[in-house]
Amino acid sequence: MDFESVYQRYFKDIFLFLRSISTSEDLAEEITQETFTKALKAIDTFDGRKDIRAWLFTIARNTYYTHCKRQKIYVEEEIEKMPLVNQTSFTSKIVDEESALLVHQFLHHMREPYKEVFTLRVFGELPFEKIAALFGKTPNWARVTFYRAKKEIIEYMEGIENGKNRL
Repeated sequence: MDFESVYQRYFKDIFLFLRSISTSEDLAEEITQETFTKALKAIDTFDGRKDIRAWLFTIARNTYYTHCKRQKIYVEEEIEKMPLVNQTSFTSKIVDEESALLVHQFLHHMREPYKEVFTLRVFGELPFEKIAALFGKTPNWARVTFYRAKKEIIEYMEGIENGKNRL
């Protein structure tokens, strides 16, 4: 297996995933590099039964959680309150940068596995089958979990629009 091509092909996906769960672009880049270093060291143990992309996402997630434990970082401490934005449709809210940041902030407060399934689906662009494989569940479980996460985000954004929600 040519690790250089794996790195070139999946670096951006892993970085975007880590950027979505961390609050710092620098931290996301650092952990992305650490993820690929760990993957390179463990490439001989990769048996090919899983998709390599899913394997890399698992390494990235675990590396991020290990970093947080070492630094004693709690998600609530990382989030800064941002000004709220009123807009007319959910789609237009996600398009502008401030609303996208509000969605990311809400994701940090979202319960697992909703947060991770939503992140893998939207930012990692993984199909439900691969998300299910990561969790050892069925694709239908991944679909339902994604739907519930999306519903929570929509309700939260509608609450902001109506002046009811704040993080």
